[in-house]
Amino acid sequence: MDSTDSAAHRNEDYEETEFKRSTSHFADRITADARDGWPVAAGRYRLVVSRACPWANRTQISRRLLGLEPAISLAITDPVQDERSWRFTLDPEGKDPVLGIRLLSEAYNQREKEYPGGVSVPALVDIASRRLVTNDFQRITLDFATEWGALHRDGAPDLYPEHLRDEIDEVMEAVYRDVNNAVYQAGFASRQSAYDEAYEKLFARLDLLSQRLAGRRYLVGDTITEADIRLFTTLVRFDAVYHGHFKCNRNKISEDPVLWAYARDLFQTPGFGDTVDFDHIKRHYYQVHSGINPTRIVPCGPDLSGWLTPHHREQLGGRPFGDGTPPGPPPAAEAVPAGGRAAAA
Repeated sequence: MDSTDSAAHRNEDYEETEFKRSTSHFADRITADARDGWPVAAGRYRLVVSRACPWANRTQISRRLLGLEPAISLAITDPVQDERSWRFTLDPEGKDPVLGIRLLSEAYNQREKEYPGGVSVPALVDIASRRLVTNDFQRITLDFATEWGALHRDGAPDLYPEHLRDEIDEVMEAVYRDVNNAVYQAGFASRQSAYDEAYEKLFARLDLLSQRLAGRRYLVGDTITEADIRLFTTLVRFDAVYHGHFKCNRNKISEDPVLWAYARDLFQTPGFGDTVDFDHIKRHYYQVHSGINPTRIVPCGPDLSGWLTPHHREQLGGRPFGDGTPPGPPPAAEAVPAGGRAAAA
């Protein structure tokens, strides 16, 4: 998510009234062989996220499932940023306690002085230098799964199994183009034809995904993979913000029996729902996107209790973590406050 425009998310541009998402400007990789000068190392990097952001939510889920919490510390920004940057106003004295900065833009400026572009999350920051390493939201989680293996917890799942990578990549590309990104193309469209095109693309793909998941528990193979993480972070925000705020309103996810059961199955899986903060999600979308919601009123709904109802997807088989085990509970300091969690009716 980008903080440079109150009507924009991360790395978004507008060209001839068409929504465009630019590539990440800082695309260095943290790897086992340190090919870009950034070696995998426990305690060296801090992951900066907004709990509102679907791209950042991916990194939180991956980090939880792989057990990277002891190796990569977590900074959580205020869900309502201002024109300057994502802010650490949730922390004492308005500073991140590890990096000692008030605004994420300070880490960007350490990397590139007076950087003119958008300040986006997720971001990995080198703690010692307070310097941004990467904001490459497409690559960070893949590297968590493949490059950080030496620091994975015992029993960590394989989220990007080598023998399935071609299929996973194909599914993820379709999900990114037609779901993850299409909701924004619809929401920020300034021409009817652009909105119509995004709307049709989105629901055509959701219908295909519903058909795909009708007889299988997960998108690729019989275990959770990166593809499921990437679809989940859009589905979990759909009814709360995309359906109304972004006018993606043919139907709610809760009105599609297959996708609703699939989303609930993942939500109830350790590492997924325990990273979701509905309060942060709604406050960000409805208060920051003043071009779409000029009153900045945050709706009270929807009812969240349905997320904890039985899904019965286990009848399809599948092994969520393969030969591994579920992660333990999140660290106390990272637990979602009660106001942002789904609660049973």
